[in-house]
Amino acid sequence: MTANTSPSTSSSPSNPCRRSLSARLRRGALPLAVATLVVACASIIGPRQIDLPQERLQQQLDRRFPLHQRALGVFDIELSHPKLDIIAENDRVALTLDASVSPLLARQSWTGSMVISGRLQADQQRNAIYLRDAHVDRFVIDNMDEGRQRQIASVANLLSDKVTKDVPLHSFRPEDLRYAGVQFVLSNISTRPGGLVATVAPAQ
Repeated sequence: MTANTSPSTSSSPSNPCRRSLSARLRRGALPLAVATLVVACASIIGPRQIDLPQERLQQQLDRRFPLHQRALGVFDIELSHPKLDIIAENDRVALTLDASVSPLLARQSWTGSMVISGRLQADQQRNAIYLRDAHVDRFVIDNMDEGRQRQIASVANLLSDKVTKDVPLHSFRPEDLRYAGVQFVLSNISTRPGGLVATVAPAQ
């Protein structure tokens, strides 16, 4: 019987081109697999809640004051020493501020206080929490004559707008909102006794 001398297919050397193509496909599939995994994680993880104690919020506010404002072209007003109060029953907060008023053309100055309250708003673009729809509950300058008191009272809303537009109650860095490789964004904010609760959701 004549032996079969045909070469075995399994013993053929691998094609170098095929090996190179296979390696490129594996390398190209890795980023796609990672991206798919991140999307899958985002759908599994879902929204999360971040507790913000009042002490932490107060520390951030302290670093953002004092604020200065020129009023009516003749007064320099400084707002300082903010004190945050959380009104947990209706998701509102209040800010009590020291106020100092100095006329431009006189060395005299007066001190007083201002109280602003409003609702909370989550700003997704800036990942920050702001006071909105603010109301001036009190604005009193001590020992000022009645005429000047009326002048200063007329700029109370201007001062309130400056505080609510320029000063976030809290802001997050992008890395603060990254979990398991998924980037989150601020979606909602609510109050609790002694602090706030921020709800964050995976970025779309």
